[in-house]
Parts: sequence; structure tokens; C-alpha cells
Amino acid sequence: MSSDPIAIWHQLVKEHNTRELDALLAEDAVFYSPVVNTPQVGKSITKQYLSAALHVFANESFHYVRELTGDHDAILEFKLELDGIAINGVDMIKWNKEGKITEFKVMLRPLKAVNLIHQKMAAMLQPGT
Repeated sequence: MSSDPIAIWHQLVKEHNTRELDALLAEDAVFYSPVVNTPQVGKSITKQYLSAALHVFANESFHYVRELTGDHDAILEFKLELDGIAINGVDMIKWNKEGKITEFKVMLRPLKAVNLIHQKMAAMLQPGT
């Protein structure tokens, strides 16, 4: 697998592959959700959120439309349609010198989309699901 974390992320999204998240995330990774007001700190919880997001967002309409990349960070704009709602958002990703993701922040619009994602992600993150 490539050492480029964004190339790896794109491959995981394409394959709906959550198994490889462990290798991609730093132990101190932090996930910033558009629907949770506190950062979710640690590899385990970040993996749970990203796994749920891959499941919720993974449909045939999901695609990245723009990418801005620096040495250790990237902003990936995406679009999709879910339950008849057009969703637009960005993934803001930072990684360390080892190529492990240290921060993953998701922003969404419009408000209808945020509410829908909140409902679907909550269902995915319930214990026992």
C-alpha cells in the first residue's frame, strides 16, 4: 500500500474498506464530527466514526469533487445524495511525518443534511450495531 495517506484514504473509500483504518490512523488521532460538539480523541473512537461514516456515506452518488493538498494536510470536498437530500461537505485531514492520520474533521451542508447524517450516524454508533 502507498505511504501517501490521501491515496490510501481514497482507496479505502473506493473499496468501502474499514479493516485498513488501523494502519492509517495514529494512536492519538482526533475526529471532529459535524454533529458532536466535542472532539473524539483516540484511534479507537476515530476508527468507529470513520467506519460508520464509510457505511452511511458509501453509495453510488458519493464522490470527491476537489482536493487541496499540502505536505501534511488536505481538504477533500465531496458531494452525494442521501434519502433525496443533496449533501456537500469537506473532509479536512492532517497526518504526521509517518503518514498516519492525526486529525480528521468533517463539515457538511445544508442543515437538512447535517440532521440526516446525525440520525444515521447515531444509529450506526449505537452499542450492538
